Amino acid sequence: MSQYIVSARKYRPDSFESLIGQDNIAKTLKNSILRGQLAHAYLFCGPRGVGKTSAARIFAKTINCSNPGPDMEPCGECESCISFKEGRSYCIHELDAASNNSVDDIKMLIDQVNIPPQVGKYSVFIVDEVHMLSQSAFNAFLKTLEEPPAHAIFILATTEKHKILPTILSRCQTYDFGRISVPDIVRNLKDIAAKENITIDNESLHVIALKADGAMRDALTIFDQTVAFCGTEVNYADVLKNLNVLDYDHCFHLVNDFLAGNHEAALLRFDDILSKGFNALHFVGSLSSHFRDLIVAKSGGLKALLELPDSLIERYREQAAKCSLKFLYDALAITTACEAGYKSSINPRLHIEFCLMRLCALCGGMAGATVATPASPASAATSASAAIPAPEGKVVEKLTLPTTLPSGFPGPTQAAEQVKKRVAKTPGALSLAALKKEDSVQETSAAADSAAEDRIPTDEEVSGKWKELATKYSDRPRLSTTLLGASLQLSEEDGKKKVVFFVTNEAQKDWIREKLLKELDNKLRGLLGTSRILLDIDVTPDEALPQKSYTPREQAQELIQANPEIRNLVSDMGLDA
Repeated sequence: MSQYIVSARKYRPDSFESLIGQDNIAKTLKNSILRGQLAHAYLFCGPRGVGKTSAARIFAKTINCSNPGPDMEPCGECESCISFKEGRSYCIHELDAASNNSVDDIKMLIDQVNIPPQVGKYSVFIVDEVHMLSQSAFNAFLKTLEEPPAHAIFILATTEKHKILPTILSRCQTYDFGRISVPDIVRNLKDIAAKENITIDNESLHVIALKADGAMRDALTIFDQTVAFCGTEVNYADVLKNLNVLDYDHCFHLVNDFLAGNHEAALLRFDDILSKGFNALHFVGSLSSHFRDLIVAKSGGLKALLELPDSLIERYREQAAKCSLKFLYDALAITTACEAGYKSSINPRLHIEFCLMRLCALCGGMAGATVATPASPASAATSASAAIPAPEGKVVEKLTLPTTLPSGFPGPTQAAEQVKKRVAKTPGALSLAALKKEDSVQETSAAADSAAEDRIPTDEEVSGKWKELATKYSDRPRLSTTLLGASLQLSEEDGKKKVVFFVTNEAQKDWIREKLLKELDNKLRGLLGTSRILLDIDVTPDEALPQKSYTPREQAQELIQANPEIRNLVSDMGLDA
């Protein structure tokens, strides 16, 4: 069995012409070679898998080629090109800064810079993932990067340009690589499939290209994975199954359900999607993308924004023609709001199901009216309409009630007769007098509860509940201690029990008044079961605070006053108190 090479390595670009999706960068580099205007340092930055390192290798190979073509492509036949292809070139040096990011590694690189090339004109040093270098390594690299030998050229590659020091950026020509477009990825995959004798349809290639998210290397990896699963005959259904991608058909059918107002079908379809293992949030995201594509398809001049095969574009146009722009805008607003609130939702599935119901209701499919029983058959037969008063500047539609009851709906007389029959058949049915008696008992109980709530609590009740309130803050020991040690001043004012508790300083008073007083008031009312409480806070007067001795003289005087023997000792010895 021959050794297998993955497509990302086997079909890696080896010339500027085969560099996909970076035409402007390839043209700039070729012109600089043609005019002999080579810089001593380059910085290639951009997303993963878009050709940064490949472009650096092609550039290094071209500037050392003995016989470049008229369009500045390497010949592939000279000693420099052959040695590069076989991996034995001493003109091109690659350093992985992710694993060689210390000062010592940079010092070894600087020592290599001083060695002239054996074959070719330039020694090219490619430093990949350069943003991983340490601060000290960057500083050690600065001088050499600014003034290297004439034969040395540095090419730095990174995916995170913002992590590069400004002093490094100022010494380099910067080239920003962009994401590779879906059509370019599809075109390249189609060529590779033809070379490998693999049959694959355009829809499958578009799914792979979209999954790659602008990275050619990722697209080739996914392509190999798909071929390993499907074999040489790749079909659309197998690609979706292998990559766990939601089919376009689901979104098309769901939008048809929304237009028909069929929320039952929409909910069942969502349940089927979840049962197949798809992520619920990704489902909502695909629905948002679908509405976006419908809006684009409805606008004739925006075809370039649809990165889809022609067969799908036609389906989008057909469905967009059935939808109004207002429906599409409202639907997109609902799905994007659902995405935003998904992670904070307690019940994510219900959150999405409610989103689907709202989408069905946009076209009136779930609209319904509550029919009120009229006072008499005569009034039921008449047409009734009511206009709702609207705020100034706003128009509210006139609400028209139905003139006739639905078929099979009992009239008021029939309804009354049915109620009487059901009450008569029910065992233990209550009489009208019993119902009135029960209502009277409930009213008496409610009046008693209201009287309990309106009473003014006694001082003993307030003091007891205050200690209970303090224990509720046991998880905040300092606050609990403050509340337990606070003295209370109780009085009646304006039909309420006024409770003033005292703290030791103004800082405590201000903080509790601003942050906690309202909470304490509500909790105390709840403990006492009455709303007739007025809580306030104040600072303990200075004369009520215990006087403390701080200086040694004050402490000595306090000791002498409290102990007669010490006072006599001080007097006998003539000491200064």
